[in-house]
Amino acid sequence: MGLPDKALIIGGGIGGMCAAIELRKLGIAVDLVELNPAWSVYGAGITVSGPTLRALRSVGVVDEVLAHAGTWDRIHVCAADGRTLAEVPIPPTVGADELPRSSGILRPVLAEILARATLASGTQVHTGLTFETITQDADSVDVRFTDGRQGRYGLVIGADGVHSQVRQRLFPHAPVPRFTGQGSWRTVVPRTVVHSTIYMGATTKVGVNPVSDDECYLFCLDQRPGIEFIPQERWAETLPGLLAEFGGVVGDIRNGLRSGRLDGSRILYRPLAGLMMPAPWHLGRVLLLGDACHATTPHLASGAGIAVEDAVVLAEELQRHPTLDAALAAHTARRFERARLVVESSLRLGELEQTGGPKDEHERVMRHALGALTAPI
Repeated sequence: MGLPDKALIIGGGIGGMCAAIELRKLGIAVDLVELNPAWSVYGAGITVSGPTLRALRSVGVVDEVLAHAGTWDRIHVCAADGRTLAEVPIPPTVGADELPRSSGILRPVLAEILARATLASGTQVHTGLTFETITQDADSVDVRFTDGRQGRYGLVIGADGVHSQVRQRLFPHAPVPRFTGQGSWRTVVPRTVVHSTIYMGATTKVGVNPVSDDECYLFCLDQRPGIEFIPQERWAETLPGLLAEFGGVVGDIRNGLRSGRLDGSRILYRPLAGLMMPAPWHLGRVLLLGDACHATTPHLASGAGIAVEDAVVLAEELQRHPTLDAALAAHTARRFERARLVVESSLRLGELEQTGGPKDEHERVMRHALGALTAPI
């Protein structure tokens, strides 16, 4: 089989941690380097869809995730004033009928669960560190790290995010992340809805998703003429204004933020970018994984999920093939169309939201993609 003795994972996010856990199950020694010295994540909530729960079950952490999560089985699509326009039932995930249709959890809680599992797997984690150079031959990859140390590996995985340095170094002609025309705002508020609820404004979309028994996270996707990094000190005053056209639950949240009844310090903002890298996703013994090769906007709440799936599929393909090159090629072949579905459908949903496009097309794109993602990986 094409199993390397030792692997290096560059990037300690969700995809990188899951890859480490899966490779350790195969008996591969794993080093994981993470540039952030605290190995921590910022963030409010994250949606963990049924297919993502299925993948996390394979990783071995789904029970702990669900112990901290909120769950739902349908999406309520509403007008800006709060009137329900449609209910979109979430189809069951093939092979995971016993799991919730969808769920949400605080992003730092999910990261802590995966970090504990990564350390428990025997992965050697090094923080405040990344690579300086990568050179390879037919038999191995030599890596020099930013602290001067060197390592030799049979496999290197670049799981270092949308602005991946591994991608830029190894694939200098690869596409670059493209700003999509929207900004993403998130905050955590007391739980006010049973199911995921989306409010469609003129060019702004707001959603409220449960993340525990008593909290939700609110997300707001607003139209922006260009990529804009808004200073953090302006976030608390900006978000309520973006919610001005909305009534119902969103109107209550807006009023709570304005009055100080809700904690404005928990607001987060980032501009949205997307990336779909053409195949191949590997060069020799170096493979890209997750956002490094297929970064998506959050419209289908599947970006983290397809990174977890990448890790699961990689381990499966490593066991199936006699050579590493065959395993990595099979991994990309198996993942490419599914990742493209997520990236392209999410971009289309964002386009419809920015242009005030037909609500029926928005619902149709969402239904199709959510249904397709329930298929086996």
